[in-house]
Amino acid sequence: MASMADPSLTEKLPVGNDQCTGHGQNIPSFLQLTDKLTDRRCAILLEDGDLNLTITETVDRFLRRCPIDRFVQERRMSAESGEALRAIQDDYFMLSVTGQLMRPVPGVAIEQQGTYLDGTDQPRMARVMADGIPIQVIDLTIDRTNGGYTRNWPGFHRRRWHRDQDHFGDFVRNAIESVHPTSRAEGLMALESPQDCTEFVRCIARKIWEADFESYSRFSGIKRKYRTGDETVNNISAGAGGICSEKVQALKFLTDAYGLESSYVLSGPDVPAPPPEDKLRELLDTFDFRFAKRYMQYWQHLALVYNLDGIELLVDATNGNIPFLFAHGAEASRYLDYADKKALPVRMAIYPERFYYHRVTQPLVQDLYFAMEQFIPEIDLVQVFDNELGLYIDSNVFVTPLVYENDDDYETQKSDYVRTCESQALPLEITHSWGLDTPLGRDLQEHRPVVAQAILESEEHLLSRYDYFEGPQHQAGLAVIGLRSTQ
Repeated sequence: MASMADPSLTEKLPVGNDQCTGHGQNIPSFLQLTDKLTDRRCAILLEDGDLNLTITETVDRFLRRCPIDRFVQERRMSAESGEALRAIQDDYFMLSVTGQLMRPVPGVAIEQQGTYLDGTDQPRMARVMADGIPIQVIDLTIDRTNGGYTRNWPGFHRRRWHRDQDHFGDFVRNAIESVHPTSRAEGLMALESPQDCTEFVRCIARKIWEADFESYSRFSGIKRKYRTGDETVNNISAGAGGICSEKVQALKFLTDAYGLESSYVLSGPDVPAPPPEDKLRELLDTFDFRFAKRYMQYWQHLALVYNLDGIELLVDATNGNIPFLFAHGAEASRYLDYADKKALPVRMAIYPERFYYHRVTQPLVQDLYFAMEQFIPEIDLVQVFDNELGLYIDSNVFVTPLVYENDDDYETQKSDYVRTCESQALPLEITHSWGLDTPLGRDLQEHRPVVAQAILESEEHLLSRYDYFEGPQHQAGLAVIGLRSTQ
């Protein structure tokens, strides 16, 4: 049977490295489902009774009711395809508050080779070659472009929590037991008092804050363009991390599961006035970001505010050289209220900034999250380049790609970096090719070898993504900036 690792059945089957059998068919038949917005894809080996279904019957059998665990065990699909299918389910269907699948999202459509199909239509089977072996494929694309902002966030988080609650519970317990003895941890997890709730949040937030502030895992390993809260927790558990918005979502995902009430707050540099919510909503509805830079500063950063028995707790657990902020009661109010509003001094990478925190209506931030996850196809590149987060930030170094078309372009960008770093008295090392063979780069390889290796492994996919959006034949080097001033 064919290898099953590539992203398209028209070349190879995208269901892992295991082999499948044809259940007595002369030519094995597969259903391939691709989500147009997220590029998630799964493939399922079909049996004879699956070959003549209508679209409605296909959705019911393989989207709503698919026995994923059994199919993986029977090798009708890989574990990777099973994970992708679960994620597709979460977006294809409306969710109840308890996370149960309900009706399809209004406006969702299924197409085949550019033609939209009705529920009574029977999709066509195509014969293709996979690693030189003939197979039959029903190749369907799920188009949710017109679905809008429809996610039930409490239901979504509950559904994701119950999917792997032992793992997530262990993450929480380990975070608390890294600070407190087991006997005290048991008491904290009971959440019997506001003080216990406060310390419970602090332990989890600190663990998330300590995880890498990074974008390298967008381009190495699983290569997820943007992670949900549960996916960020998994990424942290695997030794990586995330960017600010992902870490905030990870913290909310975990504390939601324990019934703690929290709200998102927007934050940005040098924006002390209340957010222009109508304008921000317009940006989310139109995706017309021309002349919008002054508005977008308001959502450059995110944090959480908890309501614990009537007392507010403002938590910023993102890192990236943003101090661990855990402001309680009156101190939280000073950051959030507009009378004598307090700013947080920050120097993430090159320039010192003052971050202000703002309460905001929750659907605005929820839809911002959904847009980043679903509607912005180049979100991985936006975070690295437009938002200037690079690939990795810690207290010592900032590592970012330098992508160029030719030597003149390279020299121009290099000169910009040199001027910027000289103005802040920061050491700079730039390589014409992708490598860390410089003093700061070698120091990173010595002290953070896993991080350095992930950065080195990011080149191919990052350039592939960049070429896809900006045109072919770009090259890339790395800029490594030391964040400890030479003055």
